[in-house]
Amino acid sequence: STYLDYIFEDFPETSEPVWILGKEFNALTEKEEILSDVTSRLWFTYRKNFQPIGGTGPTSDTGWGCMLRCGQMILGEALVCRHLGRDWRWVRGQKQKEEYISILNAFIDKKDSYYSIHQIAQMGVGEGKSIGQWYGPNTVAQVLKKLAMFDSWSRLVVHVAMDNTVVIEEISEYSRATPFGACALAEEETALWKPLVLLIPLRLGLSDINEAYIETLKQCFMLPQSLGVIGGKPNSAHYFIGYVGEELIYLDPHTTQPAVEPYEDGQVPDETYHCQHPPCRMHICELDPSIAAGFFCKTEDEFDDWCMRIRRVSLYGRLILLTVIAVKYRISILLEEQLHNEMSCSIFFFSCPATEEACPCLS
Repeated sequence: STYLDYIFEDFPETSEPVWILGKEFNALTEKEEILSDVTSRLWFTYRKNFQPIGGTGPTSDTGWGCMLRCGQMILGEALVCRHLGRDWRWVRGQKQKEEYISILNAFIDKKDSYYSIHQIAQMGVGEGKSIGQWYGPNTVAQVLKKLAMFDSWSRLVVHVAMDNTVVIEEISEYSRATPFGACALAEEETALWKPLVLLIPLRLGLSDINEAYIETLKQCFMLPQSLGVIGGKPNSAHYFIGYVGEELIYLDPHTTQPAVEPYEDGQVPDETYHCQHPPCRMHICELDPSIAAGFFCKTEDEFDDWCMRIRRVSLYGRLILLTVIAVKYRISILLEEQLHNEMSCSIFFFSCPATEEACPCLS
């Protein structure tokens, strides 16, 4: 259609695949599907005229809240996957599902919403950030981890994996912790897996992104568990949801919109929570090397699948982006850079104790 041609006039006419949060699209034949998918992501931007943060603080986050908004977007995607599914699509003017309204209400700019700018800014004080101070990806990840503990509706576990390392045993313990208010539940109920949001702060270079990480980073957007990446340029955060060729596709929070008030019937005027512009793009080499990658595993099987896939991604790359270890098997991993066919390869050495169980890392 003419409207689609206008929307995509700047989009590359390429036979290369477009990847958005684990879904593959054809840029030549699926423009409408690409636009629908991008538009369906929750878009959180600067807002103005909300209740003062902390009662006497700022009434707008313009100029300082972009990483906080990106944190809202990556967690909002997790809530959409949790309650509506990855294939859910937003249609303008369509009657809203109750779960969708509940998700939006969790982010409304009010002090008592689970993940509001108020909650994130005030929880950040405990991370050494004063209200109105700019956050990095790691800080917002740590704050979201704390706030998720109070969300009794979604019952998510947010785990922040530090030092480029995911420890399987730690995640299994967190995801099977006693559910909210479940003091005397049957033992089998307390062992239920809680949906996992895995946030992994990473540094992909010193002042610029090391090109050796680029292909591995792209592969992260191809994983079905992908929640995207928060990062951006220095002091200018974006929410990256995919890539095409050498360009990252992202949602940009740097638009100031008025704060939204829900209607009396509980419905939320939601058009400003969905970006209906052409997808933003930037060359991957412009990315600041400090990022946080996100993944959502609703079930333990999905987490096991993620572990298998991320190991393959790590072995494929020229540099190790991420290490997955299982402590209960006492696996020690030694990474050693060797020149092989003029290319740097990473070699894994596994050391497992004798056990009747097969080590999952070798299967």
